[in-house]
Amino acid sequence: MNKTIIFDFGGVLIDWDPRHLYKKIFADDSEMEWFLGNVCTLSWNLKQDEGRPFAEAVTLLQEKHGQYIEQIQAYHTRWEEMLNGSIEGTVKIFHELKEKGCTIYGLTNWSAETFPKALELFAFLHEFDGIVVSGVEKMVKPDEGIFKLLLHRYHLKAADCLFIDDNIYNIEAAHNLGFDTIHFSTPADLRNKLEEKELL
Repeated sequence: MNKTIIFDFGGVLIDWDPRHLYKKIFADDSEMEWFLGNVCTLSWNLKQDEGRPFAEAVTLLQEKHGQYIEQIQAYHTRWEEMLNGSIEGTVKIFHELKEKGCTIYGLTNWSAETFPKALELFAFLHEFDGIVVSGVEKMVKPDEGIFKLLLHRYHLKAADCLFIDDNIYNIEAAHNLGFDTIHFSTPADLRNKLEEKELL
């Protein structure tokens, strides 16, 4: 039985999506999708998760996309509006696993600048046995280095760990390193898979 659980945060425990903010900014959904697909892209955001300062990232885009100066700035100054609360079904599962005596860690791609705000907003984050934040470590999933850092820091063995993430590339990276994995889709599906593993 796996007793060590490792959770991703965004999309699994916390409802983070830039659309929560940009639906307020763009009247036209098609323009919003173009903006998120071509200007403030996920690959651009990942560089902040890897440690690039938001101020540098914003300036870089504003110089390239002068017609979207305010919209680009909002990605930083209104970042908190991208959070739509916790994913309650998963948080309930987290607490049930804690009650059963599981050791639980977090491994998240998250900017070092914005993660302190998440710690203020989501009390359950303080209940983890340890958290590795990509922006602090200057490397991101699915790089194997950040998985190895987690294992080394907390004296874990991959074979004893169950890793839960909504990103298939992160799941594949963890699987290749010997982790047991669950590709997250919904809290109900996660519950079913944990029950199959006799963890719930």
